[in-house]
Amino acid sequence: MAQPKHAPPATRATDPKPASNALWKWIGVGLFIYASIFALSQGRDFLVPIVLAFLLSMVFAPIRRLLDRWHLPPVLSSFLIVGTLLLGFLSTVAALAMPATGWIENASRIEQRVQKQLQEISGPFSGIFEANERLQSMTRTDSPNVQTVEIQGDSAAARALLVAPNVLAQFVFTLVLLLFLLASGDMFYEKLVHVMPNFRDKRRAAQIARDIERKLSRYLLTITLINAGLGVAVTLAMWALGMPYPGVFGVIAFLFNFIPYLGALGGIAIAAMVALVTFDWVGWALIVPGVYFALTTLEGQIITPYFVGRSLRLNTVVVFVTVTFWAWLWSAVGMIVALPLLVAVKTLCEHIEALHNLGDFLSERHAELDDLKKDRQEH
Repeated sequence: MAQPKHAPPATRATDPKPASNALWKWIGVGLFIYASIFALSQGRDFLVPIVLAFLLSMVFAPIRRLLDRWHLPPVLSSFLIVGTLLLGFLSTVAALAMPATGWIENASRIEQRVQKQLQEISGPFSGIFEANERLQSMTRTDSPNVQTVEIQGDSAAARALLVAPNVLAQFVFTLVLLLFLLASGDMFYEKLVHVMPNFRDKRRAAQIARDIERKLSRYLLTITLINAGLGVAVTLAMWALGMPYPGVFGVIAFLFNFIPYLGALGGIAIAAMVALVTFDWVGWALIVPGVYFALTTLEGQIITPYFVGRSLRLNTVVVFVTVTFWAWLWSAVGMIVALPLLVAVKTLCEHIEALHNLGDFLSERHAELDDLKKDRQEH
């Protein structure tokens, strides 16, 4: 009797569908990210006022609720807050316009003085400059067959006049939207809770919204107070050093410090240029910005981390990349809104279980271990 032949074991064929599905999934994610960045870039003029208005509404939400407890109508309280904000903005513009007008009128004299001071500084390097000029004269040609290209462009004043209407329109749109947001009270929270399907989701949505508002309001109010203190310190320091318009430097320090990293550098550069024009001794052009740098360093390395860092607990690398990305996308306004948006995303990750890993990535080093110890102590 013939023994049945056993068929050789069939080799397990690899199913290409899972790998193909994963590939298409990542392609879809990449296309979504690209489309989102493109939409944010193209819609900058429309989205920037909206984001600023929502952030400002969160800053002033505690003040609005305080006025509500005093039985002040929401419309009246919103007009009071927006009017105070507008008055502060106009006062700041007026304070900056006074010295700017004088500098524009004396632009030629200031330019001559800057050139004189720079010549004194560059004296030891005059030999290098002369050698460079000789080299350029040797390589320069006056042949009529050589085409020269002259780049012509609009002046800075003309570009400013072209941009001014757009900036003014965005500013007015931001204030009007802020007025409506404050006057509406807690309508957005009520609508958000209403559209949730069950009680658990309603409770989570309300908790997330309140937590985001609380953290953003606390952060922005704290930063505003710290920047105001820095402005006062810079004003006193510039007055002690004999700088003209010391209050203007305080306003510059207050406003520029809302821009991470580059704001302090801009204030230092302005202080150095004004000191170079004001004083006869060139050394003041190093002392004045050095004092400004010392004050901003004290604020950035000690004061702000003490009052803000403990509550945010963000990854410093992620913060730098986020600020750089939004600066590339929305320029100076992007740098201002970058950190508040990152705080909102991190707060959202803390309440949604599927995003916990992303929240741990956004947190500072060993923050997840501290949270785990805290949970164990609570339970």
